[in-house]
Amino acid sequence: MRHTREEVIQRTVQEFERLDRLVRGLAAADWNRLPARPATKDPWTVKDALAHIVHWKADVIRKIRRQPVPAEERGLNWTDGNHLIYERWRDRSPQEVLAWHRQVQGELLAALQEAPGEWFSGRERRPEWPFDLDGHSSYHRRNDIEAALSRPAG
Repeated sequence: MRHTREEVIQRTVQEFERLDRLVRGLAAADWNRLPARPATKDPWTVKDALAHIVHWKADVIRKIRRQPVPAEERGLNWTDGNHLIYERWRDRSPQEVLAWHRQVQGELLAALQEAPGEWFSGRERRPEWPFDLDGHSSYHRRNDIEAALSRPAG
């Protein structure tokens, strides 16, 4: 499937709005709720799940702009990369993560507008491409954030 700038931007904006609507009014205690995670994974909070989503959206900006992978991220598998994100953001406030979420969205929309047309339609891609902008976000929004918020507070 070949994608268009407009379609990718539309999906990106729709998912951002769903996620932003969910997190913008969270109470302080809600940010510390724990999504169900395997014991072998880092013990994310709702805040950590949002930081994870935002990091991978920011990574798309890096790819669009053909910037190098940061040195500390080079060669990491997904598990180690996700752990690095967790370590970077786990001690930051929910307000910092929320501000970063909104900052990255603005930068992402600018990068998508600036991207050459062939970035979108230059080759066949999977229907969910670029996955980190909506599919990945919606997965963690539903399975981590919404799920954690729907369970009674512990």
